Amino acid sequence: MAHADAPMAGRNAPLALLTPLNRELSLLAFNWRVLAQAQDENTPLLERLKFLCIVSSNLDEFFEVRIASLMAREREGSQTDRPLVPPGFELVGPAAQALVQAQYSTLNDEILPALAKQGIHLRRHVDRNEVQRAWVRGYFDREVRPLLTPIVLDPSHPFPQIVNKSLNFIVELGGKDAYGRGTSIAVIKAPRVLPRIIRLPSASSGAEDEYCLLSSVIHAHIEDLFPGRQVISYSQFRVTRDSDLWVDEEEVKNLRQALKGELQTRHFGFAVRLEVAENCPQNLSQFLLDQFTIAPEFLYRVNGPVNMVRLNELVDLASEPEFRFAPFTPKLSVQLDDGDLFAEIARNDILLHHPYQSFQPVIDFIRSAATDPAVVAIKQTIYRTGMNSELMEALIAAAQNRKEVTVVVELMARFDEEANINWADRLEKVGAQVVYGVVGLKTHAKMALVIRRESGKLRYYAHMGTGNYHPSTTKFYTDFGLLTANPVLGREVNEVFISLTSLAKPRKLQHLWVAPFDLQRELVRAIRNETRIAREGGVGQIIAKMNALLDDSIIEALYEASQAGVKIELIVRGACSLRPGVPGLSDNIRVRSIVGRFLEHSRIFNFLSEGANEVYLASADWMNRNLFRRIEIAFPVFDEALKKRVIQEGLQPYLRDNQHAWELSANGEYHRRKPRVGQQPFSAQQHLITTLGA
Repeated sequence: MAHADAPMAGRNAPLALLTPLNRELSLLAFNWRVLAQAQDENTPLLERLKFLCIVSSNLDEFFEVRIASLMAREREGSQTDRPLVPPGFELVGPAAQALVQAQYSTLNDEILPALAKQGIHLRRHVDRNEVQRAWVRGYFDREVRPLLTPIVLDPSHPFPQIVNKSLNFIVELGGKDAYGRGTSIAVIKAPRVLPRIIRLPSASSGAEDEYCLLSSVIHAHIEDLFPGRQVISYSQFRVTRDSDLWVDEEEVKNLRQALKGELQTRHFGFAVRLEVAENCPQNLSQFLLDQFTIAPEFLYRVNGPVNMVRLNELVDLASEPEFRFAPFTPKLSVQLDDGDLFAEIARNDILLHHPYQSFQPVIDFIRSAATDPAVVAIKQTIYRTGMNSELMEALIAAAQNRKEVTVVVELMARFDEEANINWADRLEKVGAQVVYGVVGLKTHAKMALVIRRESGKLRYYAHMGTGNYHPSTTKFYTDFGLLTANPVLGREVNEVFISLTSLAKPRKLQHLWVAPFDLQRELVRAIRNETRIAREGGVGQIIAKMNALLDDSIIEALYEASQAGVKIELIVRGACSLRPGVPGLSDNIRVRSIVGRFLEHSRIFNFLSEGANEVYLASADWMNRNLFRRIEIAFPVFDEALKKRVIQEGLQPYLRDNQHAWELSANGEYHRRKPRVGQQPFSAQQHLITTLGA
């Protein structure tokens, strides 16, 4: 049941900057495109399940962050404790409900039956044979029941605190308890220490890939928890809570200490969504809505596990390699004949294209600097890096080796706060200078600077990138990075670092575009330059790739350029407020979204500029938050050969893609591109795996 089309924001809404919730609708539309990958029979079977889990993970964050922020605004202006519904949610709510229903239909009607045909079974209680049922009972008695604490509600047993996104059960009981009272409602929390997917022993069926859900185990034996009582009805449930950390950065004296305190309460923010089983009785779902102060619009009845993300465990457990993407090894793009990375960078700029090319040269860059006696200083920004990072260990080693190490750690990187705080603690203990960017602005720029003393003079070596210094995401996010010894770029990177620590405006820079100071202005200038060229009879052309396009001024400049005859190709993976192909407004603009094996993450801006081909790589999307509420950089590619590579690898294949590309139409809907008659199928990502991989 592969879907050819995906619903989009504002189907019948005004064409330009649609509604206040346009971004939310666009994010849901993106998840329809991800869901289409789960429905695509050409995608390996276990990867289809993984795409389905990605949709669930995205929806979790959608409610934890986007919907929670809308509710928070309403709560600030409200004097009541009644459930709140943000203005405009009447458009978003039905779209989210439809997406969730499509998810579970895909799981139950397509993916689970297809897995079963291949011998991979997720057994419900009714599907298990007698041997399996006996084993499950033993597992319940041995591993599960001792960890359960069923709570029957009464004045001395109030409704328990429920952790964000945890698995729970609500039970309606009949009869009287051991003390002769008619208590009727119980809550059971599923232990978080237990796996959600349990492998059944092969001896019970003769098959290797037999599994069941922890929720199914508890369901099957829920009556055992209430001996002497009648279980009238029950349902699994999960509540999603606001997960933003609310810290008044202007008031706190130590942001790191303030965040440590906030992290303790993150799992108990106000509730924004309730998920229950499809057959949950009305009285129980209403009871839960009342307990969490949630409006009925935020109730989701699901036909399957309430936390579909946990099915990723099944993807990890199943052993069949033929149901996964074929493995590939990233190419090591830097071949060091003499082992001297700095000499190689000094000879030529090095362009890295991840994940097709290895991230190892970036790690080697910092690791070499940590032990090189000629290196006097290392400076680096950290947005996301993970709990385990060779790169961060190298920075610690550099500080221990008495290098001047300065690290700008973004403590407010959502869901990475704890990891970043831990790294900041460790870096400070070895003498590194750690700062947390600029109050009120996230430091999202990706840059590292190594300063060496060569022949009595200081020389700059820089790395700038479009993605994070994260060992995991570099394997499945598409990003570009540049290693350069260009002295002008090196000095400008250093000026940005000085600005971040001194809080002074950076000196006038020749080549780097820096948010919040001039990035938007330079982008609009470059767009208007193409407009001028087209109006003067020349050829104007813009090709740009990013994750989101929402900034009003840039959209207006693009509309103006289109009307002047500039040909504009936009590759926008996620939310997009611009409407292409509108007669008289955006006739010359095309927008496409690529959703495939890897997450498209690179930001590339190519302006034809009368044949000069200005090419910029950036950490920033064309969104107001990136352009005005973050520290971002866009940096040029000077080397003509590397510039050609960026265009040939980062842009042109995506304009040819007819396998994973979706085109945005003037009415706000996305349509999947397919090969025309006589045209060969072409996947940009597969092409790059073939041509760039080892």
